[in-house]
Amino acid sequence: MSLTNTPSANRLHIGLYGKRNSGKSSLINAITGQHVALVSDVAGTTTDPVQKAMEIHGIGPCMLVDTAGFDDTDGQLGAMRVEKTKQSLQKMDVALLLFDGPELSEEKAWLSELTKRKTAVVGVINKADLRGPEEVETLSQKAEVMVGERPIVVSAKTGEGIEALKQAIIRAVPEDFGQKTITGALVSPEDVVLLVMPQDIQAPKGRLILPQVQTIRDLLDHHCVVLCTTADQLDSALNALAKPPALIITDSQVFPLVYEKKPKESRLTSFSVLFAAYKGDLQEFVDGANAIEALNDQSKVLIAEACTHAPLEEDIGRVKIPNLLRKRYGSKMQIDIVSGADFPVDLTSYDLIIHCGACMFNQKHVLSRIAQAKSQGTAITNYGVALAKLAGILDKVDLGPEARCNAMEPKTTKK
Repeated sequence: MSLTNTPSANRLHIGLYGKRNSGKSSLINAITGQHVALVSDVAGTTTDPVQKAMEIHGIGPCMLVDTAGFDDTDGQLGAMRVEKTKQSLQKMDVALLLFDGPELSEEKAWLSELTKRKTAVVGVINKADLRGPEEVETLSQKAEVMVGERPIVVSAKTGEGIEALKQAIIRAVPEDFGQKTITGALVSPEDVVLLVMPQDIQAPKGRLILPQVQTIRDLLDHHCVVLCTTADQLDSALNALAKPPALIITDSQVFPLVYEKKPKESRLTSFSVLFAAYKGDLQEFVDGANAIEALNDQSKVLIAEACTHAPLEEDIGRVKIPNLLRKRYGSKMQIDIVSGADFPVDLTSYDLIIHCGACMFNQKHVLSRIAQAKSQGTAITNYGVALAKLAGILDKVDLGPEARCNAMEPKTTKK
């Protein structure tokens, strides 16, 4: 994928963190070679995170994110800006932490938070052109003790150290970044794979949704033979084949229909299950689905969508899943819905979280939400896994080697 067509969710996310006026915005401009972020001597110029897509030689497509200063004390507005900066931590693969002395207690606190999130950190000292050698050395020594390696000294104004910073970013990239594929664990070259894609009211006019497009491309990269059909043409598609497909990938909403019609020799999974493994932790989602059978009329469930869109008549997250849950486990069940960046800090009141496939989130963002739920003792699953569980076929779905289906024993809820 090139710079122009790589989705944001598939890019390495690099965040810049530091005090106000530490030079984050000027540094992002120096790295990109463009005037992306507004630069000013006025503290607090950057408010909401500013994103810039680019490509770094040796890494590939990236998303650079400029953030508000974490020392913003400008009343309620300042607190809101800092909160936005904290929220951005959820999606960062690499963090550039700018040290701006002489007092570094805030840098230490944010470094601790980044470490807890297992985010790779590159220490940076900016404004080398304005600092004397002694100041640079003193600050470097303090930063080295905290980060564990010598910080990169740069000048966003003169360009000093920018190339060294890019090389440090390359070294900091997690070893497994970009190594996962969507279907690689389930297919072999020359496998015939049938995709079942209902074109209902949720399907965009004249095009396919992102998970479908990405799955088709991934299968082609694995040298598979890819066939596509709608659910109402499934019989015709199967009859047209000389032998059963090795794998059928379906929209989760028609799991029961496809399962009943699939040849015995064909394995079955869904786009949402594939993305649960690609973007998140499939085993956690499978384990979380066990909480479904323990739901009741007094249960509280959170539906989380990665993207924001106008509710539709057949909406899977806002209509179909809630209807299925209430019909089976109690009409008075409380079901809350959040979308986009909105996600409760306190999840302890929920018996279950059901997340969408998260095609619009990067893997780090999804894993952050899973870790948050797990730390608070709240079960979490996703649309595809939940629908397979509700259809009674989760143990029949091919989950690949990353997850083993332990779907027969229901978990008890917290109530």
